[in-house]
This record gives sequence, C-alpha cells and structure tokens, in this order.
Amino acid sequence: MNLLRHRSVLLATAGTALALSLTACQSGDHTDSAPAATTSATGKPADGGQAGTSGATGSTGPAQSTASKGSSDDTAGNGSAGSSGEQASATTRVCAARDVHVTAATQGGPPYTHIVLTAKNTSGRSCRLAGAPHIQFLESHKQDVPAVAKSKPAAPVVLTAGAPAYAVVKVSDGGVDEDNEPVSAFSVVLEGDSTVIAVSAPGSGGIAVDPAKALTGYWTPELRNGADDF
Repeated sequence: MNLLRHRSVLLATAGTALALSLTACQSGDHTDSAPAATTSATGKPADGGQAGTSGATGSTGPAQSTASKGSSDDTAGNGSAGSSGEQASATTRVCAARDVHVTAATQGGPPYTHIVLTAKNTSGRSCRLAGAPHIQFLESHKQDVPAVAKSKPAAPVVLTAGAPAYAVVKVSDGGVDEDNEPVSAFSVVLEGDSTVIAVSAPGSGGIAVDPAKALTGYWTPELRNGADDF
C-alpha cells in the first residue's frame, strides 16, 4: 500500500515537472516567433506591410515635394525678375551700320546750335544701340566729337524693329565771331562697328560747325527737350 502511494507521488511530481517544462517551451517559442512575424509584414509590400510603407511615404513624400517645388519657384522667380531684364539687354546683339538708317535734323530756331541724329532700326529684329555716336564733321578734324557723360541713359538702348533712338549734337555756340565752317555732310560710326555712315546735314546750305565747341549726347530712346543743357 505504501509502495503504491509512493509511486503515485512520484508520478504526480514528474507530471508537474513535465507540464512546467512544456509551458516554458511554449512561452519561449512565442517570444522568438514574434519578431519573425513583424519582419515578414514589413518586408513584403504585397502583404499588410504595404500600408505601413505607404504611411511612411505619405508623411515624408508631400513634404519633400512641397520643399522641392518651393525651392524651384524661388529660383525661377529670383532668376527671372532681376537677372531677366539685364540678360535681355546684355544678350541682345549690338546694332551695326547695316541695321539702322541715320538722319539729321535741326533742333530749335536760328541760330541753329544743335542738331538731332535719329537712328531707326530697319533690320527687322531687335538690336542694342550702345554708347554715343562717333562723329567727325570735317576732314581737317579727325578726332571724334566729345560725348557728354551726363546724357548717358541709365539702361542700354534696345531698339525693336522699326524703333528710333536719338542723339542731340551741339555744333556751335551760335556766335558770329566763332570759327564756324560750313558742313553739308559728315560721318557717323556706331559703337562696336567700324563702318562709316555718311549723313547729310540738314538744310539746303548745310550747317555751320565750330569744331572746338561741338559736343554729342548719347543715344537715348526719347528725344531730349533741353538741347541747351550742353
């Protein structure tokens, strides 16, 4: 009887130990398998992991897109606002003698101390009329007529097709005691081109020029009103 009881106790103890061992194994297996399941879900876009990936992309994608777009817009704005006008003037080709038709007319009444040169763009495309006209009135005076710095425009003069530019030229002081010489035609050379343009002087008798007093203004898009400024 005692032997049977002792064997029952041993069996019960062994059963308890076995149950505890199985429980511990099952608990360990569950812990080890959890990361595998998580990795699988994240690593396979076709499974539920795709939603997680989309969520991450959704949080960063629009932000990156907006930042990129804003940067692009800022660059375009800065590039086109201030540097666009400067580039249009700087890259426009300089007017050559073949691009313009230059004429002369008197300005004001007697004594005729000033004339106006008009350069009209006849090329059919835009060009830039740079600087001041290089004028020589007489064969005996080979130096160019001096240009008046204060008449220089703030921006380059860009002539569209058919557009004119003007330069006011002083030919004398209008005094009777001056060393004036009659001029029926004179030469004009444009900045950036060595071609000589022959211009007829206005009036049937030409103009009276004092080489010592002659001055020229820069090319401007509008006719100056104050010819007596120089």
